[in-house]
Parts: sequence; structure tokens; C-alpha cells
Amino acid sequence: MALPTMWCFIQCTAVPTGTASTDMALPAPISAPRRKALQTLASFAGGGLALALAGCSRNEASTSSTAAAGAPAVVRKTGDKVAFKYPDNPSFDLIYLADQLGYFEGSSTRPQYVGKIAAPQIIPLVGTGEIDFGSRMVPLVISAIASGADLKVVAAGGKTLQEAPHMKYFVRKDSGIRTPKDLEGKTVGFNSFGACAEFVTKKFLREKGVDVTKINFLVVPDEQAEQTLVTGNTDLAIIHAPFSGRADNAQQLLRLWSDYDLDGGLGGMAPYSAHGRFIREHPEATRDVVTALAKAGNWVNANPEEARRLVSKRINMALENVDRYAYVEDLVVTEPPIQYYIDILQAEGKLAAGKVAVNEVYTNDFNPFAPQQQPAKS
Repeated sequence: MALPTMWCFIQCTAVPTGTASTDMALPAPISAPRRKALQTLASFAGGGLALALAGCSRNEASTSSTAAAGAPAVVRKTGDKVAFKYPDNPSFDLIYLADQLGYFEGSSTRPQYVGKIAAPQIIPLVGTGEIDFGSRMVPLVISAIASGADLKVVAAGGKTLQEAPHMKYFVRKDSGIRTPKDLEGKTVGFNSFGACAEFVTKKFLREKGVDVTKINFLVVPDEQAEQTLVTGNTDLAIIHAPFSGRADNAQQLLRLWSDYDLDGGLGGMAPYSAHGRFIREHPEATRDVVTALAKAGNWVNANPEEARRLVSKRINMALENVDRYAYVEDLVVTEPPIQYYIDILQAEGKLAAGKVAVNEVYTNDFNPFAPQQQPAKS
């Protein structure tokens, strides 16, 4: 049985513009069965990184007797295939493309889509085993590991190119905002706290002499970010593919920067992580997932326009508005992007020095394309 559709309500306190940094969020519903798991994972903030999960519960009784919160992954089989639980989100994602391209055929595994899951919930739910795989940025994984979550990066995922950035920064043309300093006293919208949009942006702004405590930060899903900016609820929107293409084509909006402009793409690796119990119990299935992901990533790099067409059909968005990602060759994980975020988290006071080592965050053991491949241990 697939998990019900899940949303997150991230409640933060508003502070008047020009005062201490405001961390706000748009409300969205969340299914009650996830309450306990999300409360458990809210302890990540105690480990140094606020995942903005404290308000992700609702005062209503649970209506499901399945999938106890915090329980290990429940593995289901379809025929001889091990099913892995994965979100069914409107996004540019290699799992969906690998599925469409047939890369799971003949393997030991297949995706079991469990409904839409809001971005801030994905790593917490991988950490508890409520889902088996998820794709979110490195700092979230590092902080989850620091807090004791059982997960590991198994494939590198996306990378930033100048022509295919990970995220883009937009303002209204009539806003008067053109420089980093102009953002003081303004509201910036991004898809979650604790990830690339927060840390890459704050690092860049501080380097430009901006007092980030004078900026209000608002959590807005990528698919809503353009409209939220156009209507004046935010002053700058940080938007990821595929939805950044629609904002590029919006007549009222102006693109200021991309993450390539901010850090040369070092922070743009968007990896795939897996729950530890699934890895240990199903090493062959894990290897088959990583293999399918790597093949799909290489296919996207070689066929970017066809990839855009497939995503356009899947999310029902006009092709001209669909931005694409680029992917790390063979999805082999390298250490510099991970160290980059460890350093940022330590500088932000979110991670104690020595708490997490780079080699604790990832493994290439399940990637058949990785150099000097060693047999993975179950």
C-alpha cells in the first residue's frame, strides 16, 4: 500500500522588516500518520541544523494503523522485484526518468511511488525509513547524520553548469533590487531551510557585505515561487529546475544570478541518499537503483532536450518553461562538495568541528562506474 500524500506546514514567527532575520513559511497540509516521525526528526535542529520541522504536526488523531513513525523500512516485493519507496513529486528527477527509460527492467528492484512529499520532509523520512531513497542537498544529509539518522549518500546526482544551474535568483523588474545590498529589509523565498538555497545564499550575501539578519526568509515550494514573487509576497525568489524556466519566461521578472555565479557550482551537487537498513538488507537492489540512476543521468547529459520533453509531459508544463539539470558523470560521488557544506555548517555554528567526517556521508560502493570499485558489504 502506498503511503498517503504528505505535505509540510512549516510554521515560523514573523519579525518586522529590518529587525532580526525572519524565518516564515507558507502553510500546507500534512497527513496525520507522519506526525510522530516528523517530531522525531525535528531533533535534527538540536544537532545543529534547523530543518524547520517543529511546526510540521497537526492536532488531529492518527487515522492509519500502518507504518509506525520512526519504524525501519518495510520492504515489499512485486514478483521478484524489491520495491523501494520514493516520493512522487512534480520535479526533474532521475528516478522518474530511469523508470520511463526502462532502466529498472531486468533489475532486482523497482520504484514504489508513495505520493507527493514536501521538500523539507524528504531527508527526515529517509532517515527514519518511511521512504527508502530521496534526493535532497548535502547539508541536510550531513545534519541528519550528525543527529544520528541512519542514511547515506549513494549517488552524486545533479551538478551546476553555467548553462544548467541548480537554482536561479529572480526579482520583479519594477522592484529596484539589483545588488545584494538591496535585499536588506526584503523577503526572500526558497524551498526549504537547511539546504543549498539557504546556505549558499547567505554565504554569498555575507561576502558582499549584506547583513542577513535584516532579510526575511520565507519557505515557498518551487512550483509556487514564481507566482508568490509576481504577487509581491516575496521580493526575491530562488527557484530550482524545472520551474526556474517558467520564471525566466515571465515578463514581470528579471533573473539576477544563478548558483553558478555565487560559488562556481561547488554547492550544486544534489545527491541521492538511501536509508541504512535498506542498504544493509538489500545491497543488490541498492546497486541496481544506483546503476539505473547513473545511466539516466548520463542519458540526460547526452540528450538534454529529450529529457526536457519527458519532464514536460510528466509534470504537464509547457516545454518552453521546463528547465533541466545537468548531472555528475556516472553519478560518482566526490568529496569537495561534501567538505564545502561541512565547512559552511561549521561556520554557521550548525555543526561541531569533527562531528561528521566526509567519508561518513557517502559511499560509492554501489556504483558500478566508480573507479577502484570494491564489493559492497550488506
